[in-house]
Amino acid sequence: MCPYSRRGATDFLLLEPKRRQRVILKLIRQLASQPFVRSDYVLPDDSGRPIEHLLIEDFVFSYWLDHGARELRIVDIEDAS
Repeated sequence: MCPYSRRGATDFLLLEPKRRQRVILKLIRQLASQPFVRSDYVLPDDSGRPIEHLLIEDFVFSYWLDHGARELRIVDIEDAS
């Protein structure tokens, strides 16, 4: 699947130092290559869509899979360190 991010995730990424940006992008690519990994928990968004939340290293990635577009839609990234 191809990764796609919303503004919140993109803003978070752009505010990080270059080194952490590279780490985050590497983690996003890993998640996109194995999108069906079991997440830590699922919460619905405002429209009722299930949003997966997965802790990888020092970050919580919030995402959903768009099967029609074959994309991993990253909604948010949070620093969990």
